[in-house]
Formats: sequence, structure tokens, C-alpha cells
Amino acid sequence: MRRILGIGAVVVGVVVLVGLGVGYLLPVEHTATGSRDIPGPPHEVWAVLSLVQGYPDWRPDVDAVEILARGQRGPSRWRETGANGVITYRLEASEPPGRRVVRIDDPDLPFGGRWIYALEPTAGGTRVTITEEGEVRNPVFRLISRFVIGHDATINDFLAALAGRWEG
Repeated sequence: MRRILGIGAVVVGVVVLVGLGVGYLLPVEHTATGSRDIPGPPHEVWAVLSLVQGYPDWRPDVDAVEILARGQRGPSRWRETGANGVITYRLEASEPPGRRVVRIDDPDLPFGGRWIYALEPTAGGTRVTITEEGEVRNPVFRLISRFVIGHDATINDFLAALAGRWEG
């Protein structure tokens, strides 16, 4: 029995070391993009995206939003608490109703980056395209993000929740 446990421990150790090696070889930075048609006009979609304090009402992964600073066009820094932990964001650009850029404003997290929201009118509403220029600093998280979760998972979840705001 000890021999089997010893062999099992060696196998697990090798798998962990190989996984860490692969994680270190993966690039820290990545880019992912996703789009979805939302059945609302651009000015309404823009209003929902810009009202960050309303995120808990339609995003199932957000429990609370705390406004930390306000700019000329609304919140310029805020903290979200939810399924992904506590994350502070900063608004980098706001060009209503077509482009919005938001960055994670916490260098101590194992991940970071920015999200570029582009809104385009369509015949049935608005096409929202999100481009994530992300970085995953921790090699274990890089491995999981790349091969288990997918770099576009956050984008797809956000777009589904946004669409649900109109469809639900």
C-alpha cells in the first residue's frame, strides 16, 4: 500500500511540475474578443453599462458596488464585490454612446487588464463588442485561464448577463 501511495505522490508531483512549467511558458498577456446583439438602442445599452452601481441588479456575479471616485461622466473608480472576489476598477475612456474603456485598478491581484466596450447600432438594437486585453501574472492561473476556463469566459458571461437585462 505504501508503494502505491508513493507512486501516486510521484505522479501527482510530476503533473504539478509539468503544469507549472507550461504555465510559465504561456504569455502573461492575452487578447480576447466577444460580441452579442442586444435588443436595445445604443443610448439605453450605454446607460446600463455606465450605471455601475446598478450592476448587482443584472450581473449575477456582482453582489455589491462601491463608488470610490466620480468624474464628469459618472463613476470613474469603483469596487465590485462578488463571485470573483473584490476588484477595483478605473474608467479610462468614455465616449458615449460608442466606446468605453475600463481597467482593473489593483496591481496586487494575480490578474489584470482592460476591457474595451464598443457599441454599434444594428437593425434590431445594439451590437456590443468587448475586447479584453488581459494579463495573468500567476503561472498557475495562466494555465487554468488558457486551458480550463478560457480567456473569453468573462466576456461571454458579461454579454449574456447584459442581454438578459433586456430578454429576461
